[in-house]
Amino acid sequence: MAKELIIKPIAHIKNDFDTKFGVPRQSGLAGVLSKIVFEKEYRDPNALRGIEEFSHLWLIWEFTEFTNKDWSPTVRPPRLGGNTRVGVFATRSPNRPNNLGLTLVKLVRVEGCELVVSGADLINGTPIYDIKPYLPGFEAVTDAKGGFADAFTDFALKVEYDERILNKLPEEKRASLLEILKGDPRPSYQDDPERIYGFGFAGFEVKFKVSGETVYLIDIMRSADQ
Repeated sequence: MAKELIIKPIAHIKNDFDTKFGVPRQSGLAGVLSKIVFEKEYRDPNALRGIEEFSHLWLIWEFTEFTNKDWSPTVRPPRLGGNTRVGVFATRSPNRPNNLGLTLVKLVRVEGCELVVSGADLINGTPIYDIKPYLPGFEAVTDAKGGFADAFTDFALKVEYDERILNKLPEEKRASLLEILKGDPRPSYQDDPERIYGFGFAGFEVKFKVSGETVYLIDIMRSADQ
C-alpha cells in the first residue's frame, strides 16, 4: 500500500483580495500584485537562487474557502450558466478530491526571500505548497484546445464610472480594479440588472451593478475594519 503523502505550506500569498468574491476567474486576467511570503523554515535565499531568470511561475495551492468535505464527479461551471454538468476533472472547480489549485503568475521581482508576482487568482492568506518555473519551450502548446472555456477567452464588459468614485481608491490600485470589473465578478448564473453587488479589495468595499454588457461602478467605501 502506498504511503500517505502529507504536505504542508511552504509560503502564503499576501495581496488585496479580501474575499473570494471579486477574485479573477483565472490567473492573468488582472495585473494585481501579490507577494509570496515563505514560512520560516523555507526562508532561505539559496532556495530562490536563479529564479529571477524565469518570467513566470506555477503555484500549487489550496482552496481554503471551500468547506464541503464531499467531492462530486460532476460539477456545474459558472461560465456555463450553473446548470450544465461536466466532469470535475474537465474543470478547475474547487470541488475536487484534494482541493488543490494551479495558477500561472508573472514574476515581477525578487525581494530578499520574498517573491512579488502579478496575475494571481488567490485570496489573501492562501497557503502555497509548491512553486515551479514555467518553461515556455516545453509548456507553450500553440495548437492546444481550451474546451468550453475557449468561448470566454476574449470576454470583457465595458466599465462605466465616475472619476470621483474611482479616485477614492489609491492611484496604484485603480487600473487593477477596472480589470477585475471588466471580467464580471458576479456568479454567472446571476443576471439582475437592478442588484447591487459588493466585494472587498485593498481594504475597500467596491459596489457595482451590471446591465447587459456594461458594469457600472456605484461606490467605493473604506472597509469598516480598516
